[in-house]
Formats: sequence, C-alpha cells, structure tokens
Amino acid sequence: MNFKDFIKEKMILIIGIALAICSIEILLLAYHIGILVRIYCAVIVIFVVSLAILIEYKRKKHYYNELMNNMRELKEKYLISEIIKTPNFIEGKILKEVLQDTSKSMLENVNYYKNIQEEYKEYIELWIHEVKIPIAASKLIIENNKNIDQKDNQSLQFTTQETSRLYNKNEIMRSIDEELDKVENYTEQALFYARSNAVEKDYIIGKTNLKEIVNGAILKNKTTLLNEKISIELNNLKSEEVYTDGKWAIFIVNQIIQNAIKYAKKEDKKIIISSKEKNDKVILYIKDNGIGIKKGEITRVFERGFTGENGRIIGQKSTGIGLYLCKKLCDKLGLGIELNSEKDKGTEVRIIFPKNSYMILK
Repeated sequence: MNFKDFIKEKMILIIGIALAICSIEILLLAYHIGILVRIYCAVIVIFVVSLAILIEYKRKKHYYNELMNNMRELKEKYLISEIIKTPNFIEGKILKEVLQDTSKSMLENVNYYKNIQEEYKEYIELWIHEVKIPIAASKLIIENNKNIDQKDNQSLQFTTQETSRLYNKNEIMRSIDEELDKVENYTEQALFYARSNAVEKDYIIGKTNLKEIVNGAILKNKTTLLNEKISIELNNLKSEEVYTDGKWAIFIVNQIIQNAIKYAKKEDKKIIISSKEKNDKVILYIKDNGIGIKKGEITRVFERGFTGENGRIIGQKSTGIGLYLCKKLCDKLGLGIELNSEKDKGTEVRIIFPKNSYMILK
C-alpha cells in the first residue's frame, strides 16, 4: 500500500480540515484572541488529524500487505476469504464479506457444473457398457459363422464358384470383425477418457505381471494384426512384477500398439516389445518400423488433438487423443512415458513402471 496514493485518497478530508482551520482562525481573530492561542488551536487540530491519518494508514497497510502476501503464496487463490483475518476497520470488513460471498457463490457454481459433468460421465459410461453388448454379440455371430464355414469346407466338395463365394464370405466376415474391433477400441477409448479425470476412484494399485499386461493388449488387436500381416516380436520380455493397475496399463499399451498398427508401412510390418530392469523401475519398450514422426513434432505428440503430418496422410483418420490419454493416465498412475521417433524409420515408446509400492498419484 503506497502512502502517496493513500494521501491522495484523503485529499478531500485534508482540504476540509484546512478550510475548517482557516474558518476557526478567522473566528478567533474576530474575537481578538491572541496569536499564540490561534497557533496552538491550529497546531492541535493538525496534529490530531495527522496522527489519525497515520494510524489509519499503518493499520490498513499492515492488513492489505498481509492480504497480498497470502494471495501470492496461496495456490488456490479462491480460498483467500477463508484465511484472511477480520480487520478492525469498516472497509476491510465489507471487503471480507464480499470475498466470502463471492467465494461461496463460485463454489456453488462449480459444484453445479461438476454435478452436470458427473451425470454426463455416468451417462457416457452407461452408454458405452450398453453398446459393448451388441458389439460382443456381433463378434460372436461372426466367429460362429467362421466355424460353420470351416466345418462345411472340410466335409463337402464345392465347385469353383461355391468356393469363391465362401472365400468372399470369409473375407467379408473378417473385414466386419476388424471394423467391430475398431468400434470396440473407440468405445473403450471414450470410456477411459470419461474416467481419466477421476482415476483415483477406479484404480486398484497392486502387483501386476508385465507380460500379462502386454499379452492382454496384443489380444485386443489380434484380428487386425493378423489381417494387416503385422508380426509381434517379444524380445527379452520378462514376467516382471510391477506396481500399477492392470486394466489401465493394458489400455495404455493397447493405445500404443494401435498407433503402431495405424502408421505401419506397407511391407515388412513388425512391432518389437521388450523390457529392461533399471534400479527400482522396469522399462517397457514398444518399437515399430512404421512411418515415424517428424523431428519438430515429437515434443507435441502428447498434446490433446495434435495429429501432425501423420494425421493428414490420405486414408488415415486420427483424433490426436490416444497419446494424450496415455500421457494423462500415466501421470495419474505415477508411470513415466517417453517417445523417440525418426521419420520413415519408426517410433519407440517407453513406459516406466515402478517395482515397489511407493508411488505418488496426482
């Protein structure tokens, strides 16, 4: 609080006091009061008013300086009304009441929208669980039809035309199955995205086998991997015990494998998965030989909605959500995630798991 600004604010009072002193002096002069008395009266008034202004300045300066210091140190600045003391001057009391009312109104508004968001999240989760039922039923129908065709093919003699018809039917079934896998993956992505802001309500941290996490993610993509003729190499992948939530970890690895599939080259497609123990951590490496990422874009791959040059490739549809969600979930679960890539040579993603139960969840 600046003294100069404070005096400017008191200028009307000071001018009023000065006019009052002049009036008193004129009045005393009219009654032929001695000069010493007149000076004494003027000095007393000036002294009392100056002392009052100085005391008020000191009191308000102390209060407002403390208020500003608390504001600078407070991370959640909207809580300032809860920690400031009630001052002993009227403007400060009014200010505190205004801050408290504002804070209360803001919290009520936040809770209102938080409830709306929670209701929407619950609806999305319910919708996703419901839509998974027809997806699973459709995949079961396709699997059963595949089995019927295989049995018929083994037991019956077919003409060339019938054989061609069965082959086309199997190809159609495989294509539909692959598209259903994509639908299932997108619905799962939507489900985890809806839950990503409240991971702490849905995770169970415990010892989890790293190999089981990787196998779970590969299993989710088996149809696409077979159809796209992409080979998976498990190179020195150990059955390490790591501390994480298995369900969320499978989802993260699954997103990375899907990216590797999406941006694979046309020939000699492969994904190499390995692990390495380092101090109290286990690093999972997922490397592909796909089209890679431009050097200038690597630092932005974890941004929401960022697709870069790859997202504009003809025939590729990219939302820019997958890696963003991986990074967000890793941060929430206390995992590390890093990415290196070279254009036209491939991409390597590293996920760092803790080997002990001590972890900081955000």
